[in-house]
Amino acid sequence: MDRERLLPLVLKAVAVIFIFGVWPLMMIWPAGWQWEPHNDHYAQMICAIYATLGVFLFRAAKAPVEHRSLLQFTLWSSLAHGGIMLVQALSDADEHMHLAADVPALFLIAAVLAVLMPETSQAGTRQTL
Repeated sequence: MDRERLLPLVLKAVAVIFIFGVWPLMMIWPAGWQWEPHNDHYAQMICAIYATLGVFLFRAAKAPVEHRSLLQFTLWSSLAHGGIMLVQALSDADEHMHLAADVPALFLIAAVLAVLMPETSQAGTRQTL
């Protein structure tokens, strides 16, 4: 399957996870998906942000080339968020379980988007930051 066909499927899958999966993951495996101290207000805000991003990723799946900036934001914000969490999880023994859950999940999303990033419509070449 080529990149142009795979990307919309990946975007829809990530969108569904962001919209419907973050809260259940936080409830089922809090050690891997919630940070100490566990706080319902924080969890609700994280879920709201990711659900909103998920809605826009789902919409972007219809025309990924037209939504490269959103895809780049998702890629780079996932790297930044995952990088900060990686450092925090490594430096705090109480947060080590995140090294097997949300940290690699964000890096995986970033890596998949980096590989599948659509080409620009102008010259047909990929733009990089």
